[in-house]
Amino acid sequence: MTYALGHGTGPLAGIKVVEIAGIGPSPHACTILADLGADVVRIERPGGQMLTGGSHDLLNRGRPSVALNLKDPEAVATVLDLVEGANVLVEGMRPGVAERLGFGPEDCKARNPKLVYGRMTGWGQDGPWAQAAGHDMNYIAITGTLHGLGQVKEKPQFPANLVGDFGGGSTYLVIGILSALLEAQRSGEGQVVDAAIVDGTAHLNVMTSAFLAGGGFVEERASNMLDGGAPYYDVYETADGEHMSVGPLEPQFYEEFLTLLGIKDTAPDRFDPSRADELRAQITDAFRARTRDEWCEVFDATDACVAPILRMTEAPDHPHLKARETFVEHEGIVQPQPAPRFSRTRATLGMPPAPGAGAHTREALTAWGIADVDGLIERGAAVQAD
Repeated sequence: MTYALGHGTGPLAGIKVVEIAGIGPSPHACTILADLGADVVRIERPGGQMLTGGSHDLLNRGRPSVALNLKDPEAVATVLDLVEGANVLVEGMRPGVAERLGFGPEDCKARNPKLVYGRMTGWGQDGPWAQAAGHDMNYIAITGTLHGLGQVKEKPQFPANLVGDFGGGSTYLVIGILSALLEAQRSGEGQVVDAAIVDGTAHLNVMTSAFLAGGGFVEERASNMLDGGAPYYDVYETADGEHMSVGPLEPQFYEEFLTLLGIKDTAPDRFDPSRADELRAQITDAFRARTRDEWCEVFDATDACVAPILRMTEAPDHPHLKARETFVEHEGIVQPQPAPRFSRTRATLGMPPAPGAGAHTREALTAWGIADVDGLIERGAAVQAD
């Protein structure tokens, strides 16, 4: 697919973003921005980097790949030239690295005072651990969030890298960028967005903080209402070894759940802690009497708050997701649509992921108005991949 500026159709159409390629949360944030219509140009190191690249890397969809040797002054000058015409820059390097390379916040501000400079890190730009390496589970560990995850009392269970990288990380980076863009429209001045996974994860967990402050939370896994401690908010196995999610918290939903499950006349009081094991046993036995598909027919579109636990390969075929086209096949890959949805400025999927770092170097730099692109390639400051 040939790249051209202005391809985006969502509410961010016309917003221009320079992405300094990273892994995990920063590319996910730029995927969100690109999905919503922003023109994002991804600056990668020649040859790409670990865990990224290829035509199936959906974290790189919707934007061209430009390969620049950022140790070359001409390449750094090119980044600053891009910044001059951009609204946003996103980088996910350790604190101080962008400054040493020559495109830190002050360097960019000198070229574009209205620029929003988005910084994505795990620990943040300051603090005693700011320069330490880390990954998702490390960041969510020190916020108190990981301790409460999972239904196994013996040790916490981490949900891949969803809570830190994408929940507390990229999501909050996007919130910060959009907020700073709105403020820049009023003030005419950009600012730095310091998005730290530790900060975002702590904020993501604010409801638990409220429960703890109010005395309604026990710091022991599988002991609270939403962590598997309650029999009516848990996962149950079906006759075929599959599972159903159960969560009828409200009284009227719980009544419907008991009725459809067939245990309304025998279920003990759910608020009697001495009979919680008895209630759990009844629910367990009931679910084991039928297959997942059979229970799906029973609970389909009811208020019982029961849904099947589907594999990723099964999810696109669920009737509700199919009706909403939550997943679509685009460029030969089944993938989620942009979210959220808008009534006027509908977002649509654009460019597929680049087949390799630097696949669009010449055309993207030219479209962004960079002079002497061929010269940059000839001198090795930029690389055009085959």
